[in-house]
Amino acid sequence: MTSDPKVPGADAVYLYREEKTDDNLHYHSLLVCIKVLTEKGKELATVRIPYERRSFKVTDIQGRTIHNDGTVIQLTAKPSDLTDVKTKNLQINSMVFTLPSVEVGSILEYRLQIRYEDDTVSSPTWDIQQEHFVHKAHYVFEPSKDLAYITNSRGDMANNLMYALIAGDGVKMKHDVTGRYNLDVEDVPPIPNDDWMPPLNTIKWRAQFYYSAYMSGAEFWQKESKRWAKETDRFADPSKTLKDAVAKIVSPTDTDEQKARKLYDEVMKLDNTDFTREKSSAELKNEKLKQIHNAEDVWTQKSGTSDDLTLLFVAMARAAGLHVNPMQVVNRDRAVFDQSYLSLSQLDDYIVVMPLNGKDIYLDPGQKMCPFGLLHWKHTFASGLRLTDSGPALGNTPGGVYTASGVQRIADLNIDDAGGVKGTARFVLTGQEALHWRQLAIRNDESEVKKQFNESIRANMPDGVQADLNHFLGLPDYGSNLVAVVNISGNMGTATGKRFFLPGLFFEAHASHPFVAQDKRTMLIDVHYPKHDLDEVTYHLPAEFTVDTPPQPANISWPAHAVFKVDSKVSSNNVVVSRVAAFNFSVLPSTDYGDLHDFYQKVATADQQQLVLTRAQVAKGN
Repeated sequence: MTSDPKVPGADAVYLYREEKTDDNLHYHSLLVCIKVLTEKGKELATVRIPYERRSFKVTDIQGRTIHNDGTVIQLTAKPSDLTDVKTKNLQINSMVFTLPSVEVGSILEYRLQIRYEDDTVSSPTWDIQQEHFVHKAHYVFEPSKDLAYITNSRGDMANNLMYALIAGDGVKMKHDVTGRYNLDVEDVPPIPNDDWMPPLNTIKWRAQFYYSAYMSGAEFWQKESKRWAKETDRFADPSKTLKDAVAKIVSPTDTDEQKARKLYDEVMKLDNTDFTREKSSAELKNEKLKQIHNAEDVWTQKSGTSDDLTLLFVAMARAAGLHVNPMQVVNRDRAVFDQSYLSLSQLDDYIVVMPLNGKDIYLDPGQKMCPFGLLHWKHTFASGLRLTDSGPALGNTPGGVYTASGVQRIADLNIDDAGGVKGTARFVLTGQEALHWRQLAIRNDESEVKKQFNESIRANMPDGVQADLNHFLGLPDYGSNLVAVVNISGNMGTATGKRFFLPGLFFEAHASHPFVAQDKRTMLIDVHYPKHDLDEVTYHLPAEFTVDTPPQPANISWPAHAVFKVDSKVSSNNVVVSRVAAFNFSVLPSTDYGDLHDFYQKVATADQQQLVLTRAQVAKGN
């Protein structure tokens, strides 16, 4: 077997997967059988098994590689010899091992168990859909028979077992008379891997079990939202210490917006440990600081997580007499809020909702370097819980507007008679574009930021052109545009007889346009945020060149969604080429894909235009 007719071109396939969980015997077991079909498929020989820390332990690992000729090579390492990797997630570790002597055509088999303490239950999540095609899989869950004794982290009784299932047509959970849950599937397609995918939890096949204290979704959201609101208000209490601090920051004559902006700036000055690092218990003790329990602690320590700082802003704004409400959302870069999943653990970040001049504005003080009035894109088109005047409620955030984010690229280029180019370019970044690079600069040193910026701009430029970031302007000032000054050099012209060819759209000469190659799509499209880009490139040509054919004007419109324009002006030996691209959407249904595909095809064609020059003949002497 060198290929699979059900998935032509696949690197590997799962022949069989089996997962069992028994909350009475306190173990998970996993059995996997993989067929390797290509060199890339050999990467599946390295296995990573995530598991919860503390009460959980990976045991009984067995594995083998079977070659085409029937030779079997056993995995001989014991669990104690394998690599136990600590992850950034403080609750999760990963056990890593590699099956031996893997070849194209090999079958990989491994099995293991994850055991946990007798006083622990661990309802499973089954990832039914994998990165590779699954021929057959079998899942079993034996729930605890002692439901009456199960409690949640608060000590409340959690003796109702619930599950959520997302899968294809015809896939159904079976629940037999013994209480066991079974799920059998065949021919499971791989996880889609299109460009600009929505969060995987909206499309990935999975079953998720959990023990709950509630009998219904309505009961859960009614009671848990009140508990959430009580805890949020407790943390964001505007204490006397905070009121005294606020009185020194704002003035009674300030408008509500002026007060909010001043307080926002004060919170932005504090150490956001999600972008640096959280202090250890030893450091807190050495500095005579305590664990953070409320907004006053955050202000006192001048440090906190993104959520801590957001709730500090809420507390300070309330101390200033402002009407603000916190909201906690599911981050759109990770998932989409699922009301049928009865757990507040799905909620991620806090943001702030503030009525101002007759409408709600949304603030993101927990996102370092995020301008006042802008939400990080992962918090737009997001849902979760928010406080309102009438109590807690489910809510949604709005999407962005295309005028708030974008890149303006302005280049002034001198072209010599051999096609050499030298000049400068200025990249003016606004909104989400500026936020990305400012946050990257917090987490990385200057050389790494410069490296990544250069890679991002060079990818689209003509062959032979070197673009080097000279410096940023306004990097620490999140209230202004971010400007990158770039040096341009190299050679980009090609000659044919008397004619000389230059890229008409300098910044898009090698652009990789999305949605062009793929004719059809069944998945949602999520491009993160709307934006508005503008290019203006001035070519200064040698005297012996005349313009034969400049880039032709283009005016492409997708009504209510996108606009694209190209224009060029020739004046003596100077050519100015401008390009405008505005995209007024973030998330699109698959039914819009045909129009999206057509629009990008036309844009890709227009971006490949050339600037054609003619070289004047030099008169020969006698």
